[in-house]
Amino acid sequence: MYFEELAVGQSAETVRVVTHDDIVAFAQVSGDRNAVHLDAEYAARSAFKGVIAHGMLSASFISGVLGTKLPGEGTIYTSQSLRFLAPVRPGDTVVTCVTVKEIRPTAKSRGEVLCLTTSRVGEVIVIEGEATVLVPKFSRKAA
Repeated sequence: MYFEELAVGQSAETVRVVTHDDIVAFAQVSGDRNAVHLDAEYAARSAFKGVIAHGMLSASFISGVLGTKLPGEGTIYTSQSLRFLAPVRPGDTVVTCVTVKEIRPTAKSRGEVLCLTTSRVGEVIVIEGEATVLVPKFSRKAA
């Protein structure tokens, strides 16, 4: 989607079931091998009383929506603020939603868009925040 096609209020979402394999793969890629994510016995004694997914694994789903759905291909992150509100556990279905909050034209070849972001499990919001992204302008396609 191009900058000129965006409107305040547009939204897109993805739905993903978080698996144990996702958590292990994220630990491998990120280097975060915290036992609360990988060791059921340790995690059972933690404040969470069981294994939880990395918060940034759930946050990465926001990147997926921004880069593939809204605004989509060519979108570049410039900032993200997040609040982690509840844990995600293996087997949880995470719904990640991005909503266009503000559109700001720039003098450069891209437009800036501020998006509200949330991920939830059922009715419980697990992450909320705002992202600022740069979006390709249609006028640059021909260049």
